[in-house]
Amino acid sequence: MDVQHRDYTLWAIVGGKLDADGGAVLGRVLEQVTGYERVLMVDLHAMVLMDREGLLHLLDLHRRAEGWGLRVLVVGWQPQPQQFMADTAGIRGRGAATGERYALAGFRRLIEERAHQARDLADGAPLVGPAG
Repeated sequence: MDVQHRDYTLWAIVGGKLDADGGAVLGRVLEQVTGYERVLMVDLHAMVLMDREGLLHLLDLHRRAEGWGLRVLVVGWQPQPQQFMADTAGIRGRGAATGERYALAGFRRLIEERAHQARDLADGAPLVGPAG
């Protein structure tokens, strides 16, 4: 990953795979904030693969950056990450235009909820707590 400062924008250029390990690196992007930035631009042109953990890291970065008052833009969605996000959200069909929807807070919450549910199922955790 490469992080650059351009005017009032912090550019995070993500390449390769965004998984649990890559997500940990992504989580450190906000350490580069100087206080002058108004926008966090996440460039995914070079990212070819994303899994559930990587998606959760991307969503976490977005939420934390907004908490710092940064406007977050994610550009350059590649086919596999975009299709993975569409599948996670339950949107069927090849080439679903999830990149544009990612900017919507409600869509991000839906994806995050479903990604957490999928992770919990994979880990064997129940989706609902015990009746009480």
